[in-house]
Amino acid sequence: MSLSLVRPLFAAAIALWLAAAMPVSAEPLVSVEWLKQHRSDPSVVTLDVRSQIDGGGAAAYAEAHIPGAIHSEYDKAGWRVTRNGVPFMLPTTAELEKLIGETGIDEDSHVIIVPAGVNATDFGAAARIYWTLKVAGHPSVSILDGGFAAWQAAGYTVESGAVVPTPKIFTAHLDEHLLVELAEVEHTEHATLVDARPASYFDGKEKAPAVQVYGHIPDAINVDSASFYDPVTNRLRPKDQLARIAARIPSGPVVTYCNTGHWAATDWFVLSAVLGRSNVRLYDGSMVEWAADPHRPIASARTRFDDLKKALGLGS
Repeated sequence: MSLSLVRPLFAAAIALWLAAAMPVSAEPLVSVEWLKQHRSDPSVVTLDVRSQIDGGGAAAYAEAHIPGAIHSEYDKAGWRVTRNGVPFMLPTTAELEKLIGETGIDEDSHVIIVPAGVNATDFGAAARIYWTLKVAGHPSVSILDGGFAAWQAAGYTVESGAVVPTPKIFTAHLDEHLLVELAEVEHTEHATLVDARPASYFDGKEKAPAVQVYGHIPDAINVDSASFYDPVTNRLRPKDQLARIAARIPSGPVVTYCNTGHWAATDWFVLSAVLGRSNVRLYDGSMVEWAADPHRPIASARTRFDDLKKALGLGS
């Protein structure tokens, strides 16, 4: 074979090798069409996170999932742990490295998180795992827009059974600019606190069982995470609509919270990943940790009439 033929063949082989070796680039939200095109790329790890929160879990995954997808159940795999008596917290660095590595993810992976795609709370699970991976220092993470439901609606192939991941070594480098500890929340004069819960929780008309008191952290504003989600399409709303909803949040540092840091992850994802706001952090201890100490201040619109209705079994 002449040298003139060898050179282009060699160049083409090098180009293919580089393409396979380089990580895939994608936005924080990717479409099912994008995943269909890229799911076989060596760097792509499709992470199915369905759980009891969306009415699914291991059984639903085993019945049908995106081909090659690895299942890591949101509420059982260890993405949230109990620390210092507070449930649903960010795992330790060692726990994160073990969990992420055993899921078949390393620093060269591009992780595509797949929620069920059935409601706003389900999306919050994907957003919380996205935030967790980013806190752990993972450089390349996306959420599948519309989740598994959108994949099925597009008529794309599914498979049954289970995919066993090949463990990898992942070294976490905690990005402390994305999370807030309790001591900082107690002195957040220069940050806007954004409560991501429904208004009824914010106002103190009802509360989660794990939270000790009714109401919210003083000076917080309420931006319900569900307001960012379109229940008709089961996707986040278009970017311009997200921007209009978020416009009521003042510029500058923001701390999102909720009951357990779950709904807060959606607000964080929208503000930080989609709208590109800087200095947005999440308080994973949220109201469960804040309200555990009766000496911490609480703001509430709850009345004695609300308490009476509860006593009569007519309210929360």
